[in-house]
Formats: sequence, C-alpha cells, structure tokens
Amino acid sequence: MTYGPRSGPAKLLTSGRKQLLFGLSVLGHERGLLPAELAREAEARGFASLWFADHSHIPVKRETPWGGGPELPDAYKAIMDPLVCMAAAATATTRLRVGTGVALVVERDPIQFGKAIATLDVISGGRVDVGVGGGWNLEEMRNHGTDPATRWRLMRERIEAMKALWTTDPAEYHGQLVDFDPVWCRPKPVQRPHPPIHVGGAAPGAYRRALRYGDGWIPIHGRGDDDYVRHLPVLRQEAEAMGRSLDGFEVTVFASPEDERLLAGYREAGIDRVLFAVPPDDRDAALQALDRFAKLTRSI
Repeated sequence: MTYGPRSGPAKLLTSGRKQLLFGLSVLGHERGLLPAELAREAEARGFASLWFADHSHIPVKRETPWGGGPELPDAYKAIMDPLVCMAAAATATTRLRVGTGVALVVERDPIQFGKAIATLDVISGGRVDVGVGGGWNLEEMRNHGTDPATRWRLMRERIEAMKALWTTDPAEYHGQLVDFDPVWCRPKPVQRPHPPIHVGGAAPGAYRRALRYGDGWIPIHGRGDDDYVRHLPVLRQEAEAMGRSLDGFEVTVFASPEDERLLAGYREAGIDRVLFAVPPDDRDAALQALDRFAKLTRSI
C-alpha cells in the first residue's frame, strides 16, 4: 500500500520509542478560525494534519444522548461541511494532511462521497485521510433515510463500494444495501490504492471493524474505554487471527487530553497519532490553543 505525502512509521503497533504524529481536529464553524487560516496556522506550527467533523444538521427534537456530556455544545448546530473545509485547507497549505474526523458515511451517498474524496486527493496532491463512523445521533441519520439498526452493515458496504470506485475502472458493487452495476467514476485518488480509511468508535467493536475494512482506528477520547494502550495487544492478536497485516495500519487518538505523561505513554506503546481539539467558535481561543498545543508537542 502506497500513500502520498505522509510522514510516519512504516510499520505500526510495535512498542518502543518512536515518532508520535500530532494533528488537530475541529468542528468547522463560521465564528472560529476559518479553514484556510486554521490550516495555515496549523502548518506554521508544525502540525501534521487537520481533521474536520461531520454533522449535516442537529434535529430539534432529539432523544439520543450525546456521549460527550449532559449537554450537546451549541457549536454542533452550525458545523460547516467537512469536504468544503478540507478543500479550503488543502489549497492553503503544501504539507498539511487534511481529513474527515469523522465522516458519517451512513448519511452520505457513496458514489458522490467517493468522487468528492478522490477529487480532494487530486487537488491536495495526495494529502487526504478519511475518518469514518456510523454516527451516534439516531434522529439525524433517520432524516437521511438510514435505519439505525442496519447502519453498521451500511457503513461497511458503502466503504467497500467507495474502494471499488477508487481502484477499478469501470467499478461495480453488489451488496445487500448498496448495489450498482458497472460505472465510470473518475478521477481516481492520487494515493494508492486509495486514501487511508480510519474507522471511528469505541473498543473493541470499532477496531474489529477497522481490521476488517479499514487502514486505522480512530477512537474519540472520553467516549467509552480510554485505555487504548491496553487494547493494542488484543488488536494485534485479532489481526493475526484473521490473517490481517498491520503494515500501514494506524491508531489515532481523537480529542486527546493535553497530558504530557499520557502522550509519552502513547508514543511508547506504539500509537501513531494524536489529535487535539481546537475551540470551534472563538478565533482568539483557537489561536491560544494552537500555541499551547505546539508548546506541548515540543516536550514529547
């Protein structure tokens, strides 16, 4: 598997001192640092990547609890489209990787989404990462016509369908929930065989899905079991049992705490990347956070 501009280890999940990549995540918001400026500020401070959250809308009548606390932050109601944000960020920088953190593929048409990702990869010169998830807001996904009970199968089939679109020409896919006959769908991504897919969610279900059809696991800190180091040996064992190579497979901790000892432990355990959450709707707070994050990374 060959990727475009990307710094990091060639083999993943080996314990011992190694480089830890630092990136940023943000709920793109019109009152915060806009994507192009945020991307330039991130690249200037040496961050390797910038990942944009995905929610098309938040239903006013909502029964599904948010996993991050008792109240859903107001910024969630005004998240900008991550693909548009990624395009702005990519064209404003030369080295920074851009990603979805994470894209709700169960709410996105796989042909349209696949074409958009491939186009972004071409525009950026191969600097795209695709974080994916099944979502937590059941009312939101129902508004897209998605049955929450089948969203995990739908997510897998849509990802498999996008892989077909990215790697074959013409492409076709025949699943239970996604089905299309041969189509022409270009451009193809710059990265080969395709941009890396990072599967979000809590352990152990999420990393099992990641081993099945992803290139990495990207859990959100504070959503379930946060002891990722404890899960790495089990992840390795399950990969071996299923005959899955871990070459190129990455573990990314999303919304990591600013804890020097914790970050050093991640590096020693073989975790590849951490993402710090940028304040979304306050420009000055975002700039201050970037400076604080950058200072912390220099101590690791």
